[in-house]
This record gives sequence, structure tokens and C-alpha cells, in this order.
Amino acid sequence: MSDQLNDTAIEQQLDFLREIDILKSVIRKSPLIDQSRRENSAEHSWHLAMYALILKDCSDKEINIDRVIKMLLIHDIVEIDAGDHPIHETSDNTAQEEAEQKAAERIFGLLPTSQGEELKAFWYEFETAESNDAVFAKSLDRLQPLIHNVATEGGTWGEGNVSHEQVKQRYGSVISAGSKRIWSLVQKLVSQHFQR
Repeated sequence: MSDQLNDTAIEQQLDFLREIDILKSVIRKSPLIDQSRRENSAEHSWHLAMYALILKDCSDKEINIDRVIKMLLIHDIVEIDAGDHPIHETSDNTAQEEAEQKAAERIFGLLPTSQGEELKAFWYEFETAESNDAVFAKSLDRLQPLIHNVATEGGTWGEGNVSHEQVKQRYGSVISAGSKRIWSLVQKLVSQHFQR
């Protein structure tokens, strides 16, 4: 494989790798579980890859874990240009989707064409949840901040006056689409949190 890449292609790959370092500077709403600070998008993507690796056997459908992990590692790269889009904030979804599409074109366009198109296709597949792999990946993307909120005594839920019903509506269908078993278990944690 290394013989097939020319110097220009390698330079493009290095440019991309330098560019995505910016993801470490995109601060999310979710706090770290130790509550010392807010999580950044690069940490979130790494943590999701670990969720996939550990919880892969919980998927309701057959999945290719390598594809799931690839999606999770790249799904938020567009936030470099488009910013984070917290689930509990109201915003213009159409404008956000357009900003993310434009970001995907620019950022994945830094790579050699075939590699950039491949990663952009993974990103799009995740966004549209058009495969079992993407459905499971999206369920984990919804699960991780929920776990953070439960572990931090409500975390961002308290800041936004988020109700038990809103949590069930905004998280439940996405998590259960990937794993009914996981949703069944975390639903209990959520109920316990709101009963305090």
C-alpha cells in the first residue's frame, strides 16, 4: 500500500491529520464524569469508539464493528467548522445540516480524493442512519452523554431544565433502535435519577 501513495497524497493526509487536531478545541456541553471541565469533541469520539468496542455484542442486529468504530471516530469532525449541536438546545436544524455538509466537503476534501470520499461516505451513512452499523453507532452517540448526565447528577439536564419525559423522548428511540437491551437498562438509571 505505501508504494501506491505519492508524496503529494501523503502531504494531503498529513494536512488532514493536522486539521483534525482542532477537534480537541471544540468544547461540548457534557461535563467529564469527574466534573472537572467540559468534554471536547475529540474525547467524545474516542470514548464512543471505546463504547463500540466494549458494547458491540449488545447490538440488536448484526454489525461490522470496524465500520462502527470508523463512523464514531469521524462523525463529529464536521464540528471543526460547524460547532457542536447539543441535543437539548433549539436551533435551526436545516442551517446546522448545511453547515455540517459544507464542513464535510472542506475537511474530507483535504485528503486524497478516494480516501476523502470514503470517509465522507462513512460520515453521511452515520448521519442518515442508513445501515445497521450506523444505527448502532448513533445509539452509542446518544448513550454516552446520557451516561455522563446520570453520573454527574443530571449534568446538562439541570442546566436546561430537561424533564424525565424529554430524556425518554430525545434518547429512547435512538438508543433502543441500536439496542433495546441497553435502553432497558439505562432507562432504569434515568428513572432513578429523576426520582431523587
